[in-house]
Amino acid sequence: MLILSMFFISIFLYFFYYYCLPFIIWYNEYVKSIYGGNKMKVLVAGGAGYIGSHICVELLQANHEVIVIDDFSNSKPEVLGYIKDITGKDVKFYEFNILDEKKTEQVFIENEIDAVIHCAAFKAVGESVEKPIEYYTNNLTTTLIVAKMMKKYHVNNIVFSSSATVYGDPEVVPLTEDCKLGETTNPYGASKAMMERILTDVQHACPEMSVTLLRYFNPIGAHESGLLGEDPKGIPNNLMPYIMKVAAGELPCLGVFGDDYDTPDGTGVRDYIHVVDLAKGHVLAIEKYNKPGLHVCNLGTGQGYSVLELVHAFERVNGVKVKYEIKPRRAGDIATCYADPTRAKEELGWVATRGIDEMCRDTWNFAKTRMK
Repeated sequence: MLILSMFFISIFLYFFYYYCLPFIIWYNEYVKSIYGGNKMKVLVAGGAGYIGSHICVELLQANHEVIVIDDFSNSKPEVLGYIKDITGKDVKFYEFNILDEKKTEQVFIENEIDAVIHCAAFKAVGESVEKPIEYYTNNLTTTLIVAKMMKKYHVNNIVFSSSATVYGDPEVVPLTEDCKLGETTNPYGASKAMMERILTDVQHACPEMSVTLLRYFNPIGAHESGLLGEDPKGIPNNLMPYIMKVAAGELPCLGVFGDDYDTPDGTGVRDYIHVVDLAKGHVLAIEKYNKPGLHVCNLGTGQGYSVLELVHAFERVNGVKVKYEIKPRRAGDIATCYADPTRAKEELGWVATRGIDEMCRDTWNFAKTRMK
């Protein structure tokens, strides 16, 4: 009887191993592909800001769960409602500055975080020249605290929102990831370079970590819904929101800083990238650069436009006038900067799909939504 029982058990195990188990594995993978089995719980530091809010939208639409820390220092509470209006989903929100280490640690205690997207930083070039202490204190300390919590609670995947400013005044364009990091020309760029170094050293000390440095160029534009866009408090420090507010009659005139650069029309040339394309790049990075190591990737279009070209495109696309005047060069600015986006295409499958017209159109649509 015992021998007979063992025989039937052996037959059962044989069929299970060779026929049932492969089917179960296949079915599980199929369900994952359909229903998002690779869903992660992602902490977005600075997730209510201009770039962070668009990242939250793309993460939610990719079926990830999102936790946000933000203190609304350069954003507004209603952004969280707009994210839900667009996606139909809520983020889990904590209101404080990451400089508060105890509160930051509590977020890591309360949530089983899989990955971090770190875009909590002061980010205006001109303002950084005037307020270097504030920029270094905020940008460096928040990065140290995030890295400390990740190590302590075994969170091994971070995407850092870096900047092309780490290249300094480039010797050659377009810029590849292999270009040497230059002498940064302003405290904002210097803080980004230091933040990169902090995370690079952390990854070297913790080889199980995946650290991704996304060096992106000049994000502009807005969500096509008109609900999310760049609407800084006070006088804008960045070009596109200033253009938007002049066109809307909220500000009298745009100051163009310098018309004597070595560029076709004398004004600075930048690689403008639509903020939605940028956000999608962050999602791809958190999903695909998830193996241990240091990953560096530019996010840009590979096409440079001058300040005046952007102004004239905004006027042409939207049928409005933008009054401007030429002013002296601004401290910390450079002549030309644009990306070689080849690595992003090859390693992430990412390509910017929205051009300068869409950037201008979506910005004006956001402005009109604000004015309603």
